[in-house]
Amino acid sequence: MNQSSARALRTDYGLRPMVTMLLLLGVLGVVLFATLRSPLKDDIAWLLYVARRWMAGRELYVDVVEVNPPLIVWISALPLTVSRWLDIDVQYVAMPGFVAGVLGCAWWSASLLRAHGGLFEDRVSVFGIIAIVLLVVPAGDLGQREHLLVAAILPYLILFAGSLEGIRPSVWSAVFAGVLAGLGCALKPRHGGVFAVFECLALARGLRPWRVLTLSAGMTLIAYAGLVALICPAYLRRAVPMAMALYGATDVPFARLLLDSAVLMAGEAMAATLIWMRWKLLPERWLLLTLVLFAVTSTAICFVDGKDWFYHRLPATVATVLALVGWTISTFARRRGETKRIWVPLTLATLAVAIFSVAAYQRLEPQVVQAVEPQGTTVAKLEKIIREERARTYIAFSEWIALGFPVVNNTGVNWASRFDSMWALKGELWRARFDPGAAKDWPIGRWVVHDFIAGCPDIAVVDMREGVNYVAVLSLSDPAFARAWSRYRQIAAFDGLTVYRRGKAGCIDPWVAADTKPGGDAK
Repeated sequence: MNQSSARALRTDYGLRPMVTMLLLLGVLGVVLFATLRSPLKDDIAWLLYVARRWMAGRELYVDVVEVNPPLIVWISALPLTVSRWLDIDVQYVAMPGFVAGVLGCAWWSASLLRAHGGLFEDRVSVFGIIAIVLLVVPAGDLGQREHLLVAAILPYLILFAGSLEGIRPSVWSAVFAGVLAGLGCALKPRHGGVFAVFECLALARGLRPWRVLTLSAGMTLIAYAGLVALICPAYLRRAVPMAMALYGATDVPFARLLLDSAVLMAGEAMAATLIWMRWKLLPERWLLLTLVLFAVTSTAICFVDGKDWFYHRLPATVATVLALVGWTISTFARRRGETKRIWVPLTLATLAVAIFSVAAYQRLEPQVVQAVEPQGTTVAKLEKIIREERARTYIAFSEWIALGFPVVNNTGVNWASRFDSMWALKGELWRARFDPGAAKDWPIGRWVVHDFIAGCPDIAVVDMREGVNYVAVLSLSDPAFARAWSRYRQIAAFDGLTVYRRGKAGCIDPWVAADTKPGGDAK
């Protein structure tokens, strides 16, 4: 591209950066308002609880059960520590901290893109666009592991795309981007497969596999795996086998995954087609192709996971939207002198971005409503009951984590279970259908009963919206649980939930009643 063309693509009057930053500030205000005023996301609240227990001396994966690798627990310990220093609610540290980390990755990505020249020389506008996508697309799932993953890996994708174009990054940029990408993938180890796919493309382009960027990412993952095996062996000994044995209960049929991912896959197909149509005319073609390849690989990983939760599709969705936005801006900026046929793909690309934007708005809207009226949420109602009843211990018989967290975080009540919800019990019931002896390896029901009787919760919530009545299941299978549960009476019902209060008869002997002993099966 000659100098006159490059100058034509720049913002000479400063309007574009100003508009972009104003839009970003508006988005940032809405996102912070929604995340700070509404209940903390259940997964994030649970991980903060796990980190607090771990910091208090509890053994991770034994005293408190979590199936995710420990890096996210270690990360969650940071806002907990800062909140204690500042003596403020951890939500006011964690969520702004996640936002700040995402914005930092966006700014570094925009800085790295300047090496590509052309449209990317306007760093402020590029930063604003990337940041808006990273903040808007996640909606209510801001701060999830998948969100942090895609933000952390963006600099790597940019440097990798540059290497395909023959742009050599500085050694330190390659090292830092590789380490950050490795840590991002360590949050969800299956995404390490992205590196393998990229290296196949790199070999096809004649690049050496021992580049600094690749080596730093690979060595980070290897070092992390060794650290986990060394200081957190319970993850490999307990969490991984438990997840493999029981987590399949939350899988959905392949047809359901196809239906839920239809819009995403259509967007990926459209982005790939648009790039192919203008391959020779797009200076940014390798960057856009890298984004699409990452999106397709991440989608394949989602299908391997077998879950229909949106945040599992976050990395693929963010990359797809960035690819479509990048193609649209590039094509619109260079539309002069071309035939009118260019308006058809431009319209389709713009429509695709609009569809993703509307979907993000629909996901964010409920959280904004909760932020406007926080006292009307199910979480707030439960917290009010717990405070009014002056409860010290609490449990919820539900697969919905939000009934336990952030309720426990906000009230300070003790959680009478080592699990975040009844997902593991559901997994035991599911596996028993085809493997009757599975309970010998993972006696989840006995553990739940033990924790319930030993914890002697003052308040218990039963989710009546789910297909499994866990209280009935446990009462039929364990007389000790039935005897303990007989002491509870209903005190409230709302939003499909029934709330029970333990009577004044007191607690029963946990070891005799539950037929478990410390250090035995209950451990």
